[in-house]
Amino acid sequence: MNCAPTDLTLRIMPREMRMMTERVFSLSGQPKGFFLMVQDVVMYSQRLGLGGFALLEKRWAELKKADPSRVSIAAEAGDTLTLDAAGQPAWFIIPTVIDLLGELAARHGRATITVTNAADAAELRVAADLAARSGLRVAFSDNGQPTLTATAAASTGKIDQDEPLLWDLLQNGVAIDADLWWRIYAIAQTALAPDSVVSRRHAGPVIVNDDGSIIGRKDSDDETDLSFLIAPLNSESKKESVGP
Repeated sequence: MNCAPTDLTLRIMPREMRMMTERVFSLSGQPKGFFLMVQDVVMYSQRLGLGGFALLEKRWAELKKADPSRVSIAAEAGDTLTLDAAGQPAWFIIPTVIDLLGELAARHGRATITVTNAADAAELRVAADLAARSGLRVAFSDNGQPTLTATAAASTGKIDQDEPLLWDLLQNGVAIDADLWWRIYAIAQTALAPDSVVSRRHAGPVIVNDDGSIIGRKDSDDETDLSFLIAPLNSESKKESVGP
């Protein structure tokens, strides 16, 4: 599929980027909760001018076959470590890289990790900015092998200073080719249950029974009209009917 930019771009904010990425990654077959650790990598990649959402679309088939459990430590000496990515996508090993950087920096005051055999290794640049939320100051270099060095960073408690890239995204979003965005949207939609009376009854924090009774949250000031969930529309009733 052609990913060439068109004349039309959309300014997408973090909420939408996170939502789409979370849904797409939830289809990857990774353990429950794994995609929550990597939902920001595509957004950061887009902002940094790396692969971003075009790479997500291009690598979608490979991402579904990924097995991050194959990643291993190839060598370690003091504050220096070599991580063998075993051909896994760089995006999916970033959480491991950040965790190891933090552990080494806590023990030695600084840390250096060189990553080998990562697919789309340039995307490891994302780890340098994502690591800020873990209290790390990380520098990325790639002279044949991607290398990240880290030291502890004191938190100011101000997001614009502690995580400037995230602050910029929250303030300004990022421009994305419109055609590309809607293709990503279409992939993300496949993570959702098809719209029906049954799916609507189980949406959000409540379950609505056939008689209109509610299981779950019962806010005293919730004025939501649930009557349209009690009985299906004629067309939907026919679709869901199992009788003649």
